[in-house]
Amino acid sequence: MTIKASKASKASKASKASRKTKSTERAVLDLRALNRATLERQLLLRRSPLSAGAAVEHLLGLQAQNVKPPYYALAARLDGFTPEALSGLMAERAVVRIVTMRSTIHTHTAADCLTLRPLVQAARDRELSNFRMGLAGVDLDRLAVLARELVEAEPRTMKELREELLVEWPDADPQALAIAARCKLPLVQVTPRGLWGRSGQVALTTAEHWLGRPTEPSPDLEGTVLRYLGAFGPASVKDMQTWAGLTRLREAFERLRPRLVTFSDPNGVELFDLPDAPRPAADTPAPPRFLPEFDNLLLSHADRTRVVPPEYRGRAWQGNVAHRTFLVDGFLAGVWKVEDGHLVIEAFGRLTKGQRDEVSAEGARMLDTLHKGSSYDIRFGTVVARS
Repeated sequence: MTIKASKASKASKASKASRKTKSTERAVLDLRALNRATLERQLLLRRSPLSAGAAVEHLLGLQAQNVKPPYYALAARLDGFTPEALSGLMAERAVVRIVTMRSTIHTHTAADCLTLRPLVQAARDRELSNFRMGLAGVDLDRLAVLARELVEAEPRTMKELREELLVEWPDADPQALAIAARCKLPLVQVTPRGLWGRSGQVALTTAEHWLGRPTEPSPDLEGTVLRYLGAFGPASVKDMQTWAGLTRLREAFERLRPRLVTFSDPNGVELFDLPDAPRPAADTPAPPRFLPEFDNLLLSHADRTRVVPPEYRGRAWQGNVAHRTFLVDGFLAGVWKVEDGHLVIEAFGRLTKGQRDEVSAEGARMLDTLHKGSSYDIRFGTVVARS
């Protein structure tokens, strides 16, 4: 007896066949082409004439776990950058330091602070679930109201915030109380923290209070997808989810599909991109660049092989500590540090004489940009691979 396939079964098979055909029709971007496209979007293939503020906006913020990384990040990317340019924006409250993507501190423009922070609120709510035992019996809505009153009366350190909240909930875990306040409220770090050449402990107030205007509705997700692709594309859905610390973004990409172009990476993963975005040739020269620890170039894709060779995976980190890194020919090539009057450059592998000369010249330029008036020797070493 012959059993005819149901209409649903036929439709399913047709759909799978269609997807397979589209997959085979997509152009493949090899790693070097993907690398060059990403470097161009990240302003690392050639230095950009953008202002510091415009660059922070284009890049959707700069990773800023420590104070100096945003300055090093822009020094690598902008033509004529001076640290005073970013520091001035921070002093004027045109840019701020706030926890956003991946629950990490970023330097954002004021406008992005007020919109991107609400966009990632769902991730901050999930983060709170990790502290539920320490927050047993705590009314989180009441905590948000009280914490807002405290930090808007005067900026508070996390220690001060813990102590004040502990008066209301003496049986709660003090650290969990402060983290709950950070998750529930858009807390920014007030200056002088973050200013170039200045020091200051972390003191917090709300973004609304610091900037003098209310938090805005989160931007439409599709608009943020387009901005992400402009700064990090071509990229997969998982890439953007890694960057944002969010999940379930597939639907937003699908809604945008008619407006985008698609490619495949060497592993067949679908990559989305803006039709008119630059995609330089794979053989486009990529000068050396010195990057800070936690640079978003190395953190914003699920598959980092577009910048990190597989044999160097994990070598820019040691435990929870990230090293400052440098690129050669567009790819991660080693780590660097400034100490005791020396710029110490440690390559993961052998550099040719020409590459060493180019790296030295770029290192000298970086030092002149950020440490003008100081004298540094440049030394090379080799990082011993960890077993």
